[in-house]
Amino acid sequence: MCADTFGVGIHLTEDELQFVVRVPSEIDSGWTDPETFQTLVADTVWEQLNQESTLHTIAERFETGETISLGTVTLDPDGTVVDHRLALPDTSGSPA
Repeated sequence: MCADTFGVGIHLTEDELQFVVRVPSEIDSGWTDPETFQTLVADTVWEQLNQESTLHTIAERFETGETISLGTVTLDPDGTVVDHRLALPDTSGSPA
């Protein structure tokens, strides 16, 4: 088994904030259920970042149509978190 790194972010639409998982083009064949790894990725992100404050910051500081990166999560197909590089979005250049 080989760990895969998934990019994660939040996409803003007019009506909602969508959790986005970027799947690598080459992915371990151990991942047979897309919902499983998406759930594992989301759970890992919200264990590291405060979901409510992260989503509030994104909704307040970014525009509809933008996708804001939260970083990456690396997982083995058995669900083991190998690594994560997650951070709150940089709002230094965004309107208040």
